Amino acid sequence: MAAMTAQLISGKPVAEAVFNDLRPRINRLREAGRSVGLGTILVGSDGASAGYIRMKIDKAEELGMTAPHIHLDDAATQSEVLDAIAALNTDDEVTGVLIQHPTPPQIDFEAAMLTLDPDKDVDGLHPVNMGRLALGMPGPVPCTPAGIEALLAYHGIEIAGREVCILGRGTTLGRPLALLLSQKRPTANAAVTVVHTGVPDWPRYTQRAEIVIAAAGVPGILQPEHVRPGAVVVGGGVRYEGRKLLPDVDESVAEVAGAITPRIGGVGPTTIAMLFRNCVEAAERRAARG
Repeated sequence: MAAMTAQLISGKPVAEAVFNDLRPRINRLREAGRSVGLGTILVGSDGASAGYIRMKIDKAEELGMTAPHIHLDDAATQSEVLDAIAALNTDDEVTGVLIQHPTPPQIDFEAAMLTLDPDKDVDGLHPVNMGRLALGMPGPVPCTPAGIEALLAYHGIEIAGREVCILGRGTTLGRPLALLLSQKRPTANAAVTVVHTGVPDWPRYTQRAEIVIAAAGVPGILQPEHVRPGAVVVGGGVRYEGRKLLPDVDESVAEVAGAITPRIGGVGPTTIAMLFRNCVEAAERRAARG
């Protein structure tokens, strides 16, 4: 294993800080007679997906939230999925809805997502919420991008005015993260460059950046020679082979970077925390509307 020289920027204390902030907010809502609930939908029998859902339900209940769950079998139809979404859309106990991805091949996930109430979209990936993000309007923010911003802020890593290079342009991470980090906020306001594997000389951009965020979903794509010495490196992109997690950032990058996320426990915990933050903020916005 490569000798670690970079400061490790863990996501675990960030997530715990978020949960500690959410607990009293949830209690205040409940004391005011307002519900806070995470509704989940699982289609099929994928073991990993079932595990993720169970973890989220357990966390919701530990935080004092309701956690209704709808489990449809592998043969579920599109119509049954739409009925499940409609049920949670109209359930006043539910302030956030999560449709576990991936779904079986007969399910059009994107078409199903379009029927979700955007205000209950805890993933922040509904087109309405992506539009809100682009315009700087309040609404659920995509969880992994929001988690990365929180991670950097928690560890005191200055973003404002610095050059950030995002390697990857996906709709769940690279694209929304670029929108988020370029906004005028103390924990953002960066000069953001987005490159991808279709750019032949992409290392030219990562090599000059002060902060590099790997979001390509290509295992080991970011190597030490792609990073300037002392840069901050965040591994956001991963791919799974079975249950084995394969990150974008090669472990040897730690020999060059000034600060780096760990392979396990980096961006992952902050992503989960932001999902719950979206759920609570949706409840607060609903309460403010009366």
